[in-house]
Amino acid sequence: MASVSNSLEREIGHAKSSTLNRESPVVISFSGIDGSGKSTQIAKLLNRLRDAGLVVSQLTFWDDVAVLSRFRADVSHKLLHGEGGVGTPENPVNRNDKNVRTWYLTLPRCVLHFLDSLCLRQKLRRARANAPDVIVCDRYIFDQLATLPLDRAWARACARLILQVAPIPDVAYLLDVEPEIARARKPEYPLDFMHRYRASYLQLRDLAGMAMIEPMSQDEVHEAITTKLQDSTNLRLRNSTS
Repeated sequence: MASVSNSLEREIGHAKSSTLNRESPVVISFSGIDGSGKSTQIAKLLNRLRDAGLVVSQLTFWDDVAVLSRFRADVSHKLLHGEGGVGTPENPVNRNDKNVRTWYLTLPRCVLHFLDSLCLRQKLRRARANAPDVIVCDRYIFDQLATLPLDRAWARACARLILQVAPIPDVAYLLDVEPEIARARKPEYPLDFMHRYRASYLQLRDLAGMAMIEPMSQDEVHEAITTKLQDSTNLRLRNSTS
């Protein structure tokens, strides 16, 4: 416990003084509701970056950053009795976790999200120490905060506090999609929740300064992503041959 406490104290100490600067690798994050196409666009961008000769590191938020991720998943499954696995059009599942927004679950989540943001700082420092050109984050603290009921003032205040601690990427993409389309691609949550979930992301776009990519074809979304990346950083990529 003492080592955990000391680690948290160090992270809190770094929170105000440590920033991502242009001397560092370019940090990119991808966020959006389930079924928005994040995995597809991350794969396309990784290929484009590597084709340009850039050294790329990747962080997957739930696997590499989230605090006590396995414990959280197990507790959620046992308490809320949702189905596991990833939903597909051929095999839909009925998950029951982040769509449950009761206050007695949301308050502990706020604490965990704060710890996630501290862990994120640490993980990014370690990733930068390996001196890649680019760090691509598959989901980010924004995706955790989007599960909060951001239509409530207290939840927005919590999100603002956590955003003050979390490092801000150089480019934070929000892939937008209509909930009906997203659910057809990845049938896991009720449609009414998907609409509330998307609304939370739209609020976070303003709170966190995310770059929203409008719904388009996969290739058009990819080109919008690379255009924004080159406009916002010193990275220069070859024209796509796809």
